[in-house]
Amino acid sequence: MSMLTPPGMGGKYRITGNAYPRMRRPRRRGRIVVAALAAVVALGLAGWGTLQLIDVFGGGTADVRARTAAGPVCKPRKNAVTPVHVPLRPAQITVNVYNATPRAGLAKSTADELKKRGFAIGKVGNAPVAYDKKVPGPGMLLGATGARENAFPVLGTQLRGATLKMDARATADVDLIIGTAFTSLTPPKDATAALAALAEPAPAPSGKC
Repeated sequence: MSMLTPPGMGGKYRITGNAYPRMRRPRRRGRIVVAALAAVVALGLAGWGTLQLIDVFGGGTADVRARTAAGPVCKPRKNAVTPVHVPLRPAQITVNVYNATPRAGLAKSTADELKKRGFAIGKVGNAPVAYDKKVPGPGMLLGATGARENAFPVLGTQLRGATLKMDARATADVDLIIGTAFTSLTPPKDATAALAALAEPAPAPSGKC
């Protein structure tokens, strides 16, 4: 065995001339593991950075969640016009006054008072058979379907507790049928205040755009 032969390699690995055996270095698995972990961390940081950029340029996810929880934010539109319902004036309403009670003279006296308050008066007399002595409350307002939104709210300020009923008439006049519980029309001061309240615009509903 030559003195240049490494111990334990036997004569098989004798070094002759200028050739030396090349010995492989042991693989370092630790470096591979560290490199893999570094790659995972780098990918995670890259993804986190992308999300941050989206969050910044997209207005913020937290802000979106907050706005969603708080409901829609309504911005006033430019040149927006809020529709205001203008009630009819008493002079624009023709009232037929009928007495459905056993007491005589109520239709005429009630019609005279309504005329003083600015209403136009049509027919005055006893109630039709279908309603005679069959209106238990203070009175009934009877008219076409459109009267519910136009004439009834105005005429209703003059008689508290009156019931409303529609019929198939094609005219704009309305009937005030005096019921058995009638005592008098609404006091003029209260009726005037109620008419003024009808002219005030209703507040806009909250939470709607």
